[in-house]
Amino acid sequence: MRHCKVHLMTQDSTAPLTGIKVVELGVWVAGPAAGGLMADWGADVIKVEPAQGDPQRNMFRALGIDAQIGEPQFEIDNRGKRSVVLDLRSDDGKRAMLSLLADADVFITNVRLAALRRLGLDPDAIRAAFPRLIYGLLTGYGSEGPDVDRPGYDIGAFWARSGLAHTTVSPDQLPPAIRSGQGDHTTGITLVSGVMAALFDRQRTGQGRLVSTSLLRTGIYTLGWDIGVYLRFAKRESTKPRSRLRAPLMNSYRCADGRAFWLLGLEADRHWPALVAAINRPDLAADERYVDARVRLVNSETLIATLDEIFATQPMAEWTRKFDEHDVWWAPINSIPDVVVDAQAIASGAFIDMNPREGEAPYRAVNSPVDFDGYTFRPGQVPRVGEHEPRW
Repeated sequence: MRHCKVHLMTQDSTAPLTGIKVVELGVWVAGPAAGGLMADWGADVIKVEPAQGDPQRNMFRALGIDAQIGEPQFEIDNRGKRSVVLDLRSDDGKRAMLSLLADADVFITNVRLAALRRLGLDPDAIRAAFPRLIYGLLTGYGSEGPDVDRPGYDIGAFWARSGLAHTTVSPDQLPPAIRSGQGDHTTGITLVSGVMAALFDRQRTGQGRLVSTSLLRTGIYTLGWDIGVYLRFAKRESTKPRSRLRAPLMNSYRCADGRAFWLLGLEADRHWPALVAAINRPDLAADERYVDARVRLVNSETLIATLDEIFATQPMAEWTRKFDEHDVWWAPINSIPDVVVDAQAIASGAFIDMNPREGEAPYRAVNSPVDFDGYTFRPGQVPRVGEHEPRW
């Protein structure tokens, strides 16, 4: 079989995945997120798209928003990749796809299994043809069972069906609107972790393998504490409004200026004296309703109400100054505008300067969440549809 050649972009030899070739047949978010992480880490990722492109490219336009400046939700998961347009329903397109896979290390897809079988790109067919290939399969609901071909998206499979959305609110309430892409990104990270293990295993065995995960499985895993308790004891503590939480020292509070914070007093008896000192209320320490964690739990509603009144008297800067002075553990409840100027978030490397095309203004984006010493990530450009056409 002649190999389908695609112009190779310059790779950074210090990147941990330099020399790894990934072919991605991904749409929307979860599959491209997995390929995107590998591209950020130095892999050569070839994104195979239909002529109209990944539908995620046009989300802003579908909502009636002018996207001339780019689509950030697409860019974060697809920067640094190469885009190849193939008609996988044609014989030529199929031959080109198989040629790309022939010398690839990893194939990543989140196309539904029924469609993959129709295209001849299902795990059994591809693994038989290319036994050294790592086949990374990301699905909504798994590879077996009555709903394997049901549409999922992260709202359906990760949030709704896993129990996660239900657990975020009181049982009598419907969940709020879910922020886009969270379940997709979490599941993309999950798939990449499995792919990395399989690549390591291939060094030992010389053989590739199928690596699979699903939005549903990952959602259940993230809720594993609650579900694990239920599996053992057939009980769960229902989600309560913050005014009724059983742990007043692990609760959120609002200050006089409208800003809010979260107390982090997980070890309640250890953290209680510092909080009492910070708010200058020694009477609370002497109150028989609050003398230890057990009775504070019983009287949590009255304590929360009292703390609400106290914290509403001063602005956040004053409270947090006192917290730091007395070693009270806390975290700000940031809005997104707060996050992007948060000195710690910036220092941690959470944001990255993108590589704009000629004529585009410089801009920043969210960085991938893992750093490697000795490697400075410099994001590649976001490819246009079919920008890197294959040559035989």
